Amino acid sequence: MLENLPIFGVCGFSGSGKTTLIEQLVRRFHARGLHVAVAKHDAHGIDVDRPGKDSDRFYQAGGDVLLSGPGQEVLRTHRRDRERIIPQLMDLAGRCDVVLVEGRKHTPLPKLWLLGEGETSPPTEVTNVLATLPRDTDRLAPAGQMLEELIERKCKATPVFGAVLIGGNNSRMDRPRHLLVTEGRTWLRRTVDVLAPLCSRVVILGDGEMPGDLPVDIARLPGAPGVEGRMGGALAAMRWAPYASWLMVACDLLNLTTEAVRWLLAMRTPGRWAVLPKPEGPDECEPVLAHCDFRCRIPLEHLAFGGAPGLSEIGKHPKTALVPMPAAIRG
Repeated sequence: MLENLPIFGVCGFSGSGKTTLIEQLVRRFHARGLHVAVAKHDAHGIDVDRPGKDSDRFYQAGGDVLLSGPGQEVLRTHRRDRERIIPQLMDLAGRCDVVLVEGRKHTPLPKLWLLGEGETSPPTEVTNVLATLPRDTDRLAPAGQMLEELIERKCKATPVFGAVLIGGNNSRMDRPRHLLVTEGRTWLRRTVDVLAPLCSRVVILGDGEMPGDLPVDIARLPGAPGVEGRMGGALAAMRWAPYASWLMVACDLLNLTTEAVRWLLAMRTPGRWAVLPKPEGPDECEPVLAHCDFRCRIPLEHLAFGGAPGLSEIGKHPKTALVPMPAAIRG
C-alpha cells in the first residue's frame, strides 16, 4: 500500500538546501489547495515547550501531551519504538494530500537528492532516487512539477472499492427495496453488477436479508457501532479498508449506469476528498451516490461524533467537490 501513497523524501547532506526546498514545495502545494505534512528528524532533540510550563511538567512526568491553541495543536509523545516511522508516515498520508520527509535517506521512499558542495551524485547506498538536483540552480520548478505529476498518478492508482448501502426504512410493496426484482435481477444485484467492472471489490453495507442472486463471495459489513444509517455504513467501510477510495451507492438507483460511475471516478483529483453529484441548486448534493477518498474517513468520524444527521453533511466539507452531473449520463 505504501507505493500508492504520496510520501516523498527530500534528502541530502547538511547544508544541501533541504529545508529551503521543502519550504518552497509546501508553499507551492498549499497554493494549489493541497494539505501538506512535513516529517523532520532532529538528531539533536526536539524543543517544543519551555521547562517548567504545565504541559512540559506533564510530559516529564511520563504523559503524552496534546497542546491546543488558536489555530494550531501539537501532540508531544514519548517515542517508544524507533522503527515506527513508516506507520507514522502512512497515518499522516491518511490525513494529508502529500507528505514530505526531510532526510532519512535510508528510508524506503521515493526521494529527491540535493547535491551539496563538491558532490556529483548521491551516495551509492541511497536507493529509489527520483531525481538528483544540482546545487545553485532552480530546484523548485523541476521538483514541483515532478512531484505534482506523481501525486496525480498516485491519486488515480488508489484502489477503488464499491459499497452498496441497504437497510433503512425504504421499502415498496412491503419488501425492502434491495430485494425488489426488475428484469430478472434484484435491485441489489443490479447495483453490484454496475459497480463490479470498475471496482477492485464490492461489499454490501447494512442489515437485511441477502438475496440469492448475489455472488457467493461478496462480503457484507455491519454498520459502525453506535452510528446510524448511511453514515454508519460509510464509516464501517472506510475502517475496514482504510487506504482504499470508496464509491458509496444506494441500492435503489435503477438508472445508475457504468458511464455515470466512470464520470464520478474521473472527477478524482489531488486535494478532493469527496465528490458528490449536484443535481440542482447551490447547496444540494446526492448522498446516495458519492466517491470518498480514504482521507475522508477522519472528517466522517468527526461528523459522526458530532451527531451529524446523515452522510450528506460531508458535502459541506471544504475538501468536498459538488459537481453537476452531465445531462447525457444523468439518470
